[in-house]
Amino acid sequence: MPDNSSLKLAKRLALVVPVLLLAGAYISQYGFGLYPCEMCWWQRWPHFAAVIFAALGMIAAPKRMWIALAAIGILVSGLIGGFHAGVEYGWWEGITGCTTTVPEGANALDAVINAPLVRCDRAPWDLLGVSLAGWNFIVSTGTAIAIFILLGKSK
Repeated sequence: MPDNSSLKLAKRLALVVPVLLLAGAYISQYGFGLYPCEMCWWQRWPHFAAVIFAALGMIAAPKRMWIALAAIGILVSGLIGGFHAGVEYGWWEGITGCTTTVPEGANALDAVINAPLVRCDRAPWDLLGVSLAGWNFIVSTGTAIAIFILLGKSK
């Protein structure tokens, strides 16, 4: 017999977590001036998709499929956040157009004019040494795993 409470919790997590993470991103941006870099935007798009899939999972069949798609979106955002955090911590090089100021052999003036306004390799804020991208990795990846476990229990 399927565990309906597991499915209900999975549906709630799939909707509430990306909504709260997006709300936090916009509050940080408009309330505290922490404007997003290109990779920050990359983390937001899968959460937007997850919200849509989770909303569909509330009203349309097959509910488990929509919730699984939402969980995939949440996981993708978390993995992008993990990559972005690694760039911020200097563990690996990021997308060069988003992180470098003057490519070797390039005209310095052109590099400055074409540089992104917010660099991807600098964390503008952190909590306990973890950047916003790092927190997105932790929360999103953990949530996606929890949703998949709950969906497995609800079979």
